[in-house]
Amino acid sequence: MLNKVFREIPEELLVNDRKIFEGSINSDKVCNRNENGAYINSIADQKDKLLSSVREAIIKCGLKDGMTISFHHHFRDGDYIVNMVVEEIAKLGIKDITICASSLGDAHDPIGKYIEDGTITGIQTSGVRGKIGEAISTGKLKKIAIIRSHGGRVRAIEEGEVHIDVAFIGAPTSDSYGNARGVGGKSDCGVLSYSMVDAKYADKVVVITDFLVDYPNFPPSISAVDVNYVVVVDEIGDPKKIVSNVIRLTSDPRELMMADYCTRVMVNSPFFKDGFSFQTGGGGAALAVNLLLRPYLEDAGIKMSFALGGITKPMCDLLEDGFVKCLVNAQAFDAGSIESVKNNPNHFEISTSQYANPRNKGALVNKLDFVILGALEVDVNFNVNVVTGSNGILRGAPGGHPDTAAGSKCSIIVAPLVRSRIPTICDRVVTVTTPGEVVDVVVTDYGIAINPLRQDLIEALKDSKLPIYTIEELRDMAYEMCGKPDELEFEDKVVAILESRDGSILDVIRKPKVYEL
Repeated sequence: MLNKVFREIPEELLVNDRKIFEGSINSDKVCNRNENGAYINSIADQKDKLLSSVREAIIKCGLKDGMTISFHHHFRDGDYIVNMVVEEIAKLGIKDITICASSLGDAHDPIGKYIEDGTITGIQTSGVRGKIGEAISTGKLKKIAIIRSHGGRVRAIEEGEVHIDVAFIGAPTSDSYGNARGVGGKSDCGVLSYSMVDAKYADKVVVITDFLVDYPNFPPSISAVDVNYVVVVDEIGDPKKIVSNVIRLTSDPRELMMADYCTRVMVNSPFFKDGFSFQTGGGGAALAVNLLLRPYLEDAGIKMSFALGGITKPMCDLLEDGFVKCLVNAQAFDAGSIESVKNNPNHFEISTSQYANPRNKGALVNKLDFVILGALEVDVNFNVNVVTGSNGILRGAPGGHPDTAAGSKCSIIVAPLVRSRIPTICDRVVTVTTPGEVVDVVVTDYGIAINPLRQDLIEALKDSKLPIYTIEELRDMAYEMCGKPDELEFEDKVVAILESRDGSILDVIRKPKVYEL
């Protein structure tokens, strides 16, 4: 059989879908799944990928009823991309769409109306708040929502449990070929870690930017080899709103006292030694630990090997001053961390798979010595809830909470004993986000409790002069202050599944019988 360059090719070689040469790259009709599950997009003679609008990108990608789209949340409360894309989908009359986002928040309240009109029927996310959380909790979403940790989300995508038809990636800078970065431009967010898995595994990938730069935009967070189209819009987000009320330094004496307890737990543990590793959440007390650690590091003459996160300026200051060798960043939480990842050669951007996928061979959470995390509730079995409020409505995010608690040698939960006259330590949490078997120490403003499973920590801290109680004693203190709250009543209707990191069902969230928004 003759091919296009007139060479005779024996027919017996044309097995396993192998074809004769019919011309240089000439197919843009299929996406072929490779042996690792990612998609190789074959695009004919595509020297430039620029399209005129988000609407054109949706049409070019062939988005249809019943498909799944994805987004990242590096712009947090300043994100414009989700609303922008879903509005165009609704105008095109496309229905029954599932959103698979790394997180959703108050910025995405307009999506509520698209849930009600049937444009959006499914939500899969690592966090949900605002009107979307209310819509899910009150049973307005057609399909059961699925809530995963950050590590659980990338695992589900990489294993093929979740199939993304079109990924929409907001990028502060991109060239016309799709090399996108989290830095530069007018909407700088630092890194694009959450969207890396989407770019690799989605059938089609659309980069949306408000700052087009010359080719090549290197080193790219998202490589052009994974990108189908590029769209330039006026604004992709408000970087000033990357910082939320949750991510803040504190001058509150109660929070500073809890930060002191956390720091002393660390210092008196067997893991506080040269080369230890550390991650902290964004709450006031947790962030204050970064400041309180400094004199202990100086006195001991030691430094951290790496710090992980969710990075904030206090941790960047420790890097600049030589108290930590490098920062490994999956999300920039403030302007200081964005500047640091741009300018400090020892501040590295990573993918969320590198961060926390429980099924890969090198997740960084598995090398953590300490992690400090917040909580809405902790029960007497050390189970932690960070997703449902006291009224049963979805209002939070597991994020990396279960991943870091499971991976670290010492997980510390910090929360006030009582919050707004509601006990934080209780008999039974509304929803289990992080199972008690991976929670080691609970720190409150009235004292700390150590999980009985961690006899090594109980022994190490017995002479620390910290106010140590059993978890039941802390619960009793909380109930004595506020009284034992009435249990919430729920209908049988399940509105959301809370997955464990491995995809098994950790808990379910039901529609509250009576609720106040």
